[in-house]
Amino acid sequence: MPRMTAARAAVEILKREGVSNAFGVPGAAINPFYAALKASGGVHHTLARHVEGASHMAEGYTRAKAGNIGVCIGTSGPAGTDMITGLYSAIADSIPILCITGQAPTAVLHKEDFQAVDIASIAKPVTKAATTVLEAAQVPGVFQQAFHLMRTGRPGPVLIDLPIDVQLTEIEFDPELYEPIPVHKPAASRKQIERAVRMLNDSERPVLVAGGGIINADASELLVEFAELTGVPVIPTLMGWGILPDDHELNAGMVGLQTSHRYGNANFLESDFVLGIGNRWANRHTGKLDVYTQGRTFVHVDIEPTQIGKIFAPDLGIASDAKAALTLFVEVARELKAAGELKDRSAWAASTQERKATLQRKTHFDNVPLKPQRVYEEMNRAFGPETRYVTTIGLSQIAGAQMLHVYKPRHWINCGQAGPLGWTIPAALGVATADPEGTVVALSGDYDFQFMLEELAVGAQHRIPYVHVLVNNSYLGLIRQAQRNFDIDFQVNLEFENLNSPELGVYGVDHVKVVEGLGCKAIRVTEPDQLLPAFEEAKKLAAEFRVPVVVEAILERVTNIAMSGTDIASVNEFEDLATDPSHAPTAIRPLTAS
Repeated sequence: MPRMTAARAAVEILKREGVSNAFGVPGAAINPFYAALKASGGVHHTLARHVEGASHMAEGYTRAKAGNIGVCIGTSGPAGTDMITGLYSAIADSIPILCITGQAPTAVLHKEDFQAVDIASIAKPVTKAATTVLEAAQVPGVFQQAFHLMRTGRPGPVLIDLPIDVQLTEIEFDPELYEPIPVHKPAASRKQIERAVRMLNDSERPVLVAGGGIINADASELLVEFAELTGVPVIPTLMGWGILPDDHELNAGMVGLQTSHRYGNANFLESDFVLGIGNRWANRHTGKLDVYTQGRTFVHVDIEPTQIGKIFAPDLGIASDAKAALTLFVEVARELKAAGELKDRSAWAASTQERKATLQRKTHFDNVPLKPQRVYEEMNRAFGPETRYVTTIGLSQIAGAQMLHVYKPRHWINCGQAGPLGWTIPAALGVATADPEGTVVALSGDYDFQFMLEELAVGAQHRIPYVHVLVNNSYLGLIRQAQRNFDIDFQVNLEFENLNSPELGVYGVDHVKVVEGLGCKAIRVTEPDQLLPAFEEAKKLAAEFRVPVVVEAILERVTNIAMSGTDIASVNEFEDLATDPSHAPTAIRPLTAS
């Protein structure tokens, strides 16, 4: 048998599991692995500026394309703890990433050695598995099992911790004989799907709730086919946005307390049957459960059996991979349609589109400073159906989800459950690495942007182009809006007068100077008519210089974005609603009088 270091064996396994890109920061305890990475070749490495940034780059890389598994690498001690946020984000959204950390030698793990921390114990709650490998001969098996776990059942992250002496130990390993372990995913039975379709067919106003599990399973086309066969309107969740185009005749809009459409909530509240596939019934989607569930029958299909009944008990639960279930849903629907046994849903579907054409929010404001709604209106004009949007949390993300348009799966890449500030820049770099010729557009408020803006230097160094729309009100906008319930406006102001940029007034940080100092391009916009030309210029600059390009829009200090703190029937609309087509000129459907 060939002999090589355990570190080299690990790198060879990465390649045979399909890994072509990794993100990380080297250090003393992981240098043997980096030596093997260089000697082996075949895995492109992107040097991050912060190890948490590397973990979010790995996430973005995974989320951008079916089959991708992002890899993030760091040394011992704080490198691993820095990546915990990325692991939490990944497990919360069912994203497989592999985190590899260096570790102190096995002989001193119990002696408080420099940067020796029990990272496996720390990471266990936010991974599918976290292991410190103590025997070099186990390294191939641990890596083989890691890829099997990441792909099997509900996807998620794994951490492997490698003591430096384990990395350096020679073992017998022949890469040519290596084979990945076959992936297991639960699959629905024909009998279960027939029951679910019969329940759907017996209803009057059914909807399909399409979750991120459909995208993870690469089953979006099957969902669209099933919807078209049955004529049932579809409500994508935030993580499932893009499964079918926003302008599809069966797209009924998103539902929720925050990232929702007025027509989406209204359509859901008219329904009497809900088939949820690959969704979590997340609380910001459902709001109060008595409002969400009242008068409706529910079927829930999820890859994780323990997810069924976690939030509320469905009338029927089916543990299944979304693709396996949808394959049968399509098969059964085809047979019933051929036999003329499917109900005609055309009137119900048409009513959802009527609401789509009447229940709209106003986006066309000419105010200076800018109102954020106008920014998203111009983004709709500038960025077409091929655009991949990347964002995480805040009023910018909430308003973006209410007003932007998405047409394809994996084109709204959103950190959903964890929502860490700072995620957007590194995740966008990961997405752009996975799709180097695509149009990637990130969206941040000023605080999210400032959290990890050093990662822009990664885009400059490695020539990773994308456009970053920065909406700046020099405020923690979402927290300020939440503080209204406490009648305070406390410790959420970011304004100050910048001694070096007095022209900014109280907007503080000169993002243009900072971005340019990190080797990227930046454009500041203060007038609404400047937005579209700035976006067009940003696309040209990104293509020409192959670096991130930031478009900063200077917003009014305070804007309250539509949302509810309780239930989907009582969303607070703070701004004027659209009453004329000119009020929402880039809406999916032209506004008509209600």
